[in-house]
Amino acid sequence: MDIVTRPATARATRPDQVCADAVDVALQGLDVVEPDHIGGHLGVAAEGERLVTHFFACGLPGYRGWRWAVTVTRVSRSKHVTICDSALLPGPEALLSPEWVPWQDRLKPGDLGVGDLLPTAPDDDRLAPGYVLSDDPGIEEAASEIGLGRVRVLSREGRLDAAQRWYDGDHGPNAPISVAAPAAARCGSCGFYLQLAGLLRQAFGVCGNEYAPDDGQVVAADHGCGAHSEVLVETPSVPVDELPTVYDDSEVEAVEVSRNEGSVDASEPAEPYGHG
Repeated sequence: MDIVTRPATARATRPDQVCADAVDVALQGLDVVEPDHIGGHLGVAAEGERLVTHFFACGLPGYRGWRWAVTVTRVSRSKHVTICDSALLPGPEALLSPEWVPWQDRLKPGDLGVGDLLPTAPDDDRLAPGYVLSDDPGIEEAASEIGLGRVRVLSREGRLDAAQRWYDGDHGPNAPISVAAPAAARCGSCGFYLQLAGLLRQAFGVCGNEYAPDDGQVVAADHGCGAHSEVLVETPSVPVDELPTVYDDSEVEAVEVSRNEGSVDASEPAEPYGHG
């Protein structure tokens, strides 16, 4: 008879022999199961003092590697074995469904649709009670102006988490559009950049350029795009000697040019000379 290994208690290192031999009694615990779905005896495991579980192969379709488990026991100094419980349990090679993940851990950014509600856990580490003094002067200033604070505000951990997510995302410096932009075209120096308040103002703002792909989005100060307010289109330079000659004859003044006395052309009439 096989013994199924299982963590044993200090008083029951091996299964009780009388209970281990009661295979026929254990089978009675599966009387509600179709006989064709019960396979051979696989072994036993000690659950405690005079407490043994028998395992049988499972022939149910779709339950490969599972096994029927029937726990039996007996009272002290008695050979009469009785059934405690029966169940269908997965074996070491059983085909199992994926481990259950709570819905709040399965939720991804963008999953929230129109009309959906997303309650926030009371112990969410990203939030802190509004009556607790914040280390962000922007929050304290707003609370003072309103006269009463919000129920909860972003905690330091929540702000750092958001900042890291924004910086690593599509509006950070490593986004493809930012990498392809000119090196000097950074949001922090753009006229359309609306700086955030509080501690996040050092690294983030909102794009206010309707022609930019990030319009209305929070962007990192070192993010960039081709719609930067100071980006200029460079025109090709033309050599001076290749420029066309241009004459400005809109202002012409006629003057008399005198001839030097004794020259060969002293007898020729004076010619007008344009001066303007």
